[in-house]
Amino acid sequence: MGVQILGVGSSVPDAVVTNEDLARLGCDAEWILRRTGITQRRHAPPDIATGDLAIAAAEQCLADANVPPSEVDLVLLGTYTPDQLMPATASTVQAALGITAPAFDIQAACTSFALALLTGMQYVATGCSRRVLVVGADVNSRVVDPADPKTYPLFGDAAGAVLLAPGGPEQGILAFAAGSDGAGALLLYRPMGGTRDPFDPARPAEHFLRMDGRAVFKWAIRTLRETTEQVLAASGLTLDDVDLVVFHQANLRIIDSAAAELKLPPHKVFNNLDRYGNTASASIPLALDEAVRAGRIVRGSRVLFSGFGGGLSWATILLQW
Repeated sequence: MGVQILGVGSSVPDAVVTNEDLARLGCDAEWILRRTGITQRRHAPPDIATGDLAIAAAEQCLADANVPPSEVDLVLLGTYTPDQLMPATASTVQAALGITAPAFDIQAACTSFALALLTGMQYVATGCSRRVLVVGADVNSRVVDPADPKTYPLFGDAAGAVLLAPGGPEQGILAFAAGSDGAGALLLYRPMGGTRDPFDPARPAEHFLRMDGRAVFKWAIRTLRETTEQVLAASGLTLDDVDLVVFHQANLRIIDSAAAELKLPPHKVFNNLDRYGNTASASIPLALDEAVRAGRIVRGSRVLFSGFGGGLSWATILLQW
């Protein structure tokens, strides 16, 4: 059975934080732009959590699909910054929308949405569900140390959503490559707050995200290149057959380097990193929503997108819209 994307939606906080704003906190505005390609990002106010952004994106998505919440029979939320450790933030989204179907979170750092989408598509393809709401959302500004000038400027807050449904035989996943490498877990992680090392108010800095930027940079470029090649080989297609490529919006140098190694023409690569920064689980659905609204994705488009992040984890997917 084919699987189609019926609707898309996204939500970002109103507050725009520019590089110049961060310079007043001790960050180097020119360094941020030169090393990342980011000019601004959005930060959620104290009264807005991941679930709030997810709800807004989901509402927009359902409106775009013209599908009432009562028809949704599964809610999947990809996030690594839940409203609380339990219950799942997907339950908050479900209740707010008036949905009575099962709802659960999928956590794989910045790969969360891509893996949630793969999961949702398999539910539809096997006939287990007919309307699956897949959301990616993160409030990264709460888990990154403002005193870390190399990491804090990279991240922004956002949510994005898609609605899946049965489609024509030509629609859906053409090929994918997903995996994990736990040997690299400490290259990108949050040290405290779990059962291994619980919350300790005397060590607040230990609760923030930590990243070996140089190692992650090299790994990400290699992973994007290798998984893209694997997916194309599995599908029997080439990049000439692909209409648009959406890499996880982590760092423009990563995206440009991977695109250069793959010999991808710039017009096929969609970027919005400059305006939003790294929005983690929201990165891909936010980009898909903007690409659809800009007319760069239409029915029948072949779209390749790739998520990668902590775990280490990755998922590269080629689908026909």
